[in-house]
Amino acid sequence: MGRFLSALAGRFVIAVPYLWLLVFFLAPFLIVFKISLSEPAIAMPPYQPVFDFAQGVKTLIDRIGDLSFANYLWLTGDPLYRNAYLSSIWIAGVSTAITLAVGYPIAYGMARAPASVRPTLLMLVILPFWTSFLIRVYAWIGILKPEGLLNQFLLYLGVIDQPLVILNTTTAIYIGIVYSYLPFMVLPLYAALEKMDNSLIEAARDLGCPPLAAFWKVTFPLSLPGIVAGCMLVFIPAVGEFVIPDLLGGSETLMIGKTLWNEFFNNRDWPVSSAVAVVLLLILVVPIAFFQRSQARAREAEK
Repeated sequence: MGRFLSALAGRFVIAVPYLWLLVFFLAPFLIVFKISLSEPAIAMPPYQPVFDFAQGVKTLIDRIGDLSFANYLWLTGDPLYRNAYLSSIWIAGVSTAITLAVGYPIAYGMARAPASVRPTLLMLVILPFWTSFLIRVYAWIGILKPEGLLNQFLLYLGVIDQPLVILNTTTAIYIGIVYSYLPFMVLPLYAALEKMDNSLIEAARDLGCPPLAAFWKVTFPLSLPGIVAGCMLVFIPAVGEFVIPDLLGGSETLMIGKTLWNEFFNNRDWPVSSAVAVVLLLILVVPIAFFQRSQARAREAEK
């Protein structure tokens, strides 16, 4: 009886995350996918569904020939959406690279700090999460605007003669993304570096390996799981980011999150905007699958 209850409890624990994904990911995705196959209409909601899930699977199979992928064909023919996807991927990729360059030294310093200081450093990394994401991004407007704190400070030091134009540019978007998602890069890197055996570095140095070479041959390869995890945690949400481009990038910023918002709320074209969301999800499935594969390889290597 005890063994049966233990097995039942194990199955329940495994079923909880699957149930969570089913309710909060798969079901909304199917709804959005259904809307993407619909036709726009002047109604509330503003689309005419081609099929209804309530009619059952048999009705859906019978009407499979009526499904229209015109909204997806529209995306391929309109350069606006293509450029928005490419621009989002480029900005997210560059931001991820900058975040890695900034976050790695921070995580490395935290992992090499005395054990008594590490909890304090970890708290300082997590501390920004105690403030609203929207407020933190909005605060950068006061820092980056021409009469903002950054320009006033640089003018006071005599570094510049006139205010820099940073707000409403791509540079401001990079700054916002790096600042907002830096903890997501630092924490996985710290977790990977903190559990590394320092005796490996000492052994490499005893064998005549210089400190820099020891870092690239020992520390960096062992921290790769943290690098991959941090890059995925930054890149995936950055691709669909809306708040940062809207507040810091200005009206001319072309990113898919902003384009998606405009289609939903300004143009009220729910079928096309749903198709945009579905394609964005499919694009993000590639790095997610890569991340899952790298994690599985890391677990196998630990065994």
